[in-house]
Amino acid sequence: MSTAKPLVSAYISAYNHEKYIEEAVRGLINQTYENMELIVLDDGSTDSTYQKLLKLKPACEKRFKRVVMETHENIGLAENLNRIISLAQGKFFFGVASDDVAKPQAVEVLENFLSKNPEYVFAIGDNEIIDGHSRRIGWDKKRNAVPLEHALYRTFGEMLQKNNSDLDFHSERFGTYQTFVSRNYIPNGGLARLDAIKKAGGYTKEAPLEDWYMMLQLSKIGKMKYFDDILLSYRWHGDNTVTHKEIMRKISYQTKIYEKKLVSLPGNEHWKKIYDQNIYRIRVKYRLGRFLKYYKIWDTDTRTGILEIFGKKFVLKRKSVKPENL
Repeated sequence: MSTAKPLVSAYISAYNHEKYIEEAVRGLINQTYENMELIVLDDGSTDSTYQKLLKLKPACEKRFKRVVMETHENIGLAENLNRIISLAQGKFFFGVASDDVAKPQAVEVLENFLSKNPEYVFAIGDNEIIDGHSRRIGWDKKRNAVPLEHALYRTFGEMLQKNNSDLDFHSERFGTYQTFVSRNYIPNGGLARLDAIKKAGGYTKEAPLEDWYMMLQLSKIGKMKYFDDILLSYRWHGDNTVTHKEIMRKISYQTKIYEKKLVSLPGNEHWKKIYDQNIYRIRVKYRLGRFLKYYKIWDTDTRTGILEIFGKKFVLKRKSVKPENL
């Protein structure tokens, strides 16, 4: 009986991260898990990202079973990821952003779990937060960088769990379609089964919030696991996409609309039902003294909502719902 560990396809979709790309690659070189290939596709960077990658190629070829390192004109993240998927030959798929750094034990911890639990398609750990100089930091309430000792959130996972207090990250509800359909709560640096990624159909430009989109698709295929272990350093350098609220609002809305199209196709009645029950839920909680709490649920199609006070429900009507309010 063979005891050989399965091949893991480690990948980076790189773009204009000349300051950080070497750290990202060396984080993969330093993995304790041995049987890995490396795929790095530079998506038309206008800085020296690719030149720095080429300098690292000899070290990569010594470390990995197979190395693919290429550049091409800019095609966008979704298409670049699809090219990476088409090149990958592993059983598992592990990616880091070109400005993040995987901890040495990351692949080993996640692969060990997935290999022993075939019903799971994805596993992920917590992220520490680092600044542009690779110093560990934390976040305040508004996700401003602060010294760790003054931080409200010391890790990405801590922030996600506190802001999703109705979801136990260590329960069977973690990673279910029911919980994903109304929000994205996954940190970075997860390990997925490559066949599940392919079964999900890869990525699409029509769903520009690509990590949330893929989580939605994988949640239809299998289960997900969260570890409290810090397995990745998430870089917070002021130019992260999530800091641009208008952009995030727009791409979140586009991703929601595309997912609605998907579940409306024949054969997706089960997911459509769950989608309709959850996607337009916007909980607006109020406290009046210690006594009154309520939430309202708006459906942008029917422009109706439900107001619940002390267990009693009331149907409401609204003239319009703007996309940015979703």
